Amino acid sequence: MTNNQSTSNILMIRPVNFGFNEETAESNAFQTRDANQQQVQAKALAEFDGLVKVLKDNGVNVIVIDDTAEPHTPDSIFPNNWVSFHDNGEVFLYPMQAGNRRLERREDIIMGLEDNFRVKHVIDLSRFEHENKYLEGTGSMVLDRENKIAYACLSPRTDENVLAIFCKQTGYKSIKFHAVDEQGLAIYHTNVMMCMGSQFSVICLDSISNSSEKQLVMLSIENTGKEIISISFEQMNRFAGNMLEVESGNGDSLIVLSQNAYSSLTDQQTTTLSKYGKLVYADIHTIENNGGGSARCMMAEVHLPLSNLSLL
Repeated sequence: MTNNQSTSNILMIRPVNFGFNEETAESNAFQTRDANQQQVQAKALAEFDGLVKVLKDNGVNVIVIDDTAEPHTPDSIFPNNWVSFHDNGEVFLYPMQAGNRRLERREDIIMGLEDNFRVKHVIDLSRFEHENKYLEGTGSMVLDRENKIAYACLSPRTDENVLAIFCKQTGYKSIKFHAVDEQGLAIYHTNVMMCMGSQFSVICLDSISNSSEKQLVMLSIENTGKEIISISFEQMNRFAGNMLEVESGNGDSLIVLSQNAYSSLTDQQTTTLSKYGKLVYADIHTIENNGGGSARCMMAEVHLPLSNLSLL
């Protein structure tokens, strides 16, 4: 099932070589190297399987694809950065900053989805890598799919020219702004400081230091009738902004986040969020620490229309 904002069909990539990625660490302040990297893959695999189980137990259709041993792609567990799937049958491929992340793009995954979904055409933006311009999917953009608004904090991984091309292709309007952490460093991906549900938005407003940009973002969210749930820097650092609203197979709304993020929420925030969906979470701390991403980053929503032959 799918509505405009959320879907019950989720693509996830099961890791074979997950670990701290040297190539992304410079622009991702959320990454922390685990002392024992040899144990990281085994721990990450257990955490991945745990999150998949939680999703499936709550009625989500999780399409699990095994990563390949070669080429080496330590961040393949975060597929939402290289691909997005849209309800008109379009698939977008994105330009990635790190060389080893570009290897994550896999045509066979898209072809495999065509067993159950209709793919009208693939729009490949990866050519912008030759110009050192990047737009890392629904990491760089937080999409309000219903209202066709792309929220994007500009950073080394989010180029406004590529964003403009995405918006022109899709009919989206962009809301651009700058967001920084407590040290004043640019936040690498928009989806660590905000998430967009069908009736709410969780956002670290403190990270938007420019008052006019902050006002622009708040007005846009309020004008679409969504409730703003503000989180602190400390909560953002625990990935409370990295949530995703999904659906169960029977259309119930679920809000997926990590145990770390859930534990950071106040009782009032939990109560407010629970109005909009059941909060479901799993412990993925190894993935969060070494990868610098959390639950939302692990899920690529498949909004494609079902094929006539689909048994989903």
